[in-house]
Amino acid sequence: MAVILGLESSCDETAAALVRSDRTILSHALAGQEDHHRAFGGVVPEIAARAHAELMTPLVETALADAGMTLKDVDAIAATAGPGLIGGVMVGLVTAKALAMAANKPLIAVNHLEGHALSPRLVDPDLEFPYLLLLVSGGHCQLLRVNGVGDYDRLATTIDDAVGEAFDKSAKILGLGFPGGPAVEKAAKQGDARAVPLPRPLKGADEPHFSFAGLKSAVLRAHEAGSYKPEDIAASFQQAVVDCLEDRLEYSLSRIEPIGALVVAGGVAANEAIRAMLQRVAERYGMRFVAPPHWLCTDNGAMIAWAGAERFAAGLTDPLDIAARPRWPLDPDAEAVRGAGVKA
Repeated sequence: MAVILGLESSCDETAAALVRSDRTILSHALAGQEDHHRAFGGVVPEIAARAHAELMTPLVETALADAGMTLKDVDAIAATAGPGLIGGVMVGLVTAKALAMAANKPLIAVNHLEGHALSPRLVDPDLEFPYLLLLVSGGHCQLLRVNGVGDYDRLATTIDDAVGEAFDKSAKILGLGFPGGPAVEKAAKQGDARAVPLPRPLKGADEPHFSFAGLKSAVLRAHEAGSYKPEDIAASFQQAVVDCLEDRLEYSLSRIEPIGALVVAGGVAANEAIRAMLQRVAERYGMRFVAPPHWLCTDNGAMIAWAGAERFAAGLTDPLDIAARPRWPLDPDAEAVRGAGVKA
């Protein structure tokens, strides 16, 4: 059984994990940065990079100690090489390069999005390729057909904001705190989802893509009007997101060949209202619904180690001079879509 050390540092979570190729998580060490960024209401890239630089080495040491291993026991070292905040990505990748060189181990440069895309297979050995993936996070909102390791067909993407970005900015507008996704979900449980008339961007449109910028702006206008409680705006916003995702997913499902499983991954996959909707859609189309546990939805080292294990098993390793990438689409051949803020 191969043992992979995985490092994650693409945004505001620093993590290291050891995962075995039989899906055993041997250790996982993670440090969040919420306290570093809370005063700013969002992630500050320079602060995040400095925190990664301070935390990465101690977390690697902790992960190895918790597993009762040394670098000699590791078969390969995987690290997020993009996409993400480039300063943070470089910290994790340079650390992995140094460890790989010092221990004479193979390096595996992992696409952070592939880490999310493959993460459900870490906890569900019955999940086989191909499957349909809704990838929803702070920086991305995509629908992909996952054909295999390194083989993705992008069916839809956002033409402006990612859904997680809309959650975070709506939380900031409403003064709900940081991180925004859990704060909006908590407030929504106390509100009336029918109280505030909000738009459903692109609902019913004859194209597969997503859009959330207009919804975020509508939240700002509703807040500035002073006529609604923050909890009602949060609940109405969350319901609008659910409605948009459901409509766009239905559009694509009605136009593709049947596929065995509907899978959700990424930080926003922890949202229970979104999960419940996806479960209903999967049942309507006779598909399995697969969602990783909440801790595996947000950025973590285990998903990077597992993606590394899958790539290692396929014979995919990388040279030590591979560069960090702020943008790195899973499907580089996908047709460009309209919108200046495309999260490819």
